[in-house]
Amino acid sequence: MNVKIVKRKFVGTFVALGAILALTGCGSSSTKVPSAVVVPTNVLTGLPGSNGPVLFVKIDDTLPAHPQIGLDSADVIYIEQVEGGLTRLAAVFSNKLPAQIGPIRSARISDIDLMANYGRVGMAYSGAQTLFLPVLRASNIEDIGADTEPASIYARDPVRTAPTNMVLNPRALLKKSIQVEGRQIATAKSVGWNFGPLPSGGALVKSVTLKWPAATYKAAWSATLGKWKMTYNGAPDLAADGVRLGSPTLLIQEVSITPSIYHDHTGSYTPFSNTIGSGTGYLLRDGQEIPVFWSRPSATAPTTWTLKDGSPAYFHPGQIWVALTDQQPNFTFRPSGTPVATTSK
Repeated sequence: MNVKIVKRKFVGTFVALGAILALTGCGSSSTKVPSAVVVPTNVLTGLPGSNGPVLFVKIDDTLPAHPQIGLDSADVIYIEQVEGGLTRLAAVFSNKLPAQIGPIRSARISDIDLMANYGRVGMAYSGAQTLFLPVLRASNIEDIGADTEPASIYARDPVRTAPTNMVLNPRALLKKSIQVEGRQIATAKSVGWNFGPLPSGGALVKSVTLKWPAATYKAAWSATLGKWKMTYNGAPDLAADGVRLGSPTLLIQEVSITPSIYHDHTGSYTPFSNTIGSGTGYLLRDGQEIPVFWSRPSATAPTTWTLKDGSPAYFHPGQIWVALTDQQPNFTFRPSGTPVATTSK
């Protein structure tokens, strides 16, 4: 387990210690120094936190699904392309579970490789295409989707309309799956990224626009919030609790997106985003854009991110968004020499 060492704070330690020594007559050589406190670090965010069971959740990303529920508690959020050029989100939770997550939607073929990065995860989803479902269930997952669980766990939100009204109770789901049924769900482990100081050589960026055939995201740097504020299809991207969605680290992973053998009821083919192999991309952090390379030799291997010279590309601690795209991003750069307040650690 990755850990950070911090010193325990003792109010009035030295005053109390002096009084004890005066009463006992003991010298300082016999004084016991308070031991350090071991603070666990979540390996997916680099922040203090636990490395709990990994819950992989599929979330609708159409306009009727917004504002989405619980995303601000996720460790990692992937943006995937689905049928019709729309996007869908895959959110990873291992540290903090919100009371609800949603709206829950169905799984896609690209999810199998994404999940393999994390081990045998618990997958929360609302179903899958008929031909694809047995393939999904044969993969290395614990199937805890809506088809296997009661309506008390996968409920319908009365203020939303189908198909964007299914909401998950993640705490009840994991409690039932692990404590009652004894399912073996992997705990969080490193998936290949490193946290550290801001790499040199970055370009100052005001914002970036990411496009899919039927969806557009924009991320604008906010030094005040210390993160890239997300905009979805021209509107501020807000969680249901009012939090502006975004993250200190935004990864743009350039992948090949090709038609798979699966399709929906209208005949629209499901795109497959290939996250195995190698490619290029961009690391956005601290108001800067840094070209990077990614490499992942197999489904079970971690994805390593490196700079041009082969050294590690360090991420900023915090939630991470990964945009899987085959289109070049459009950057709006700041003038050279413009000061940018950063949150570099």
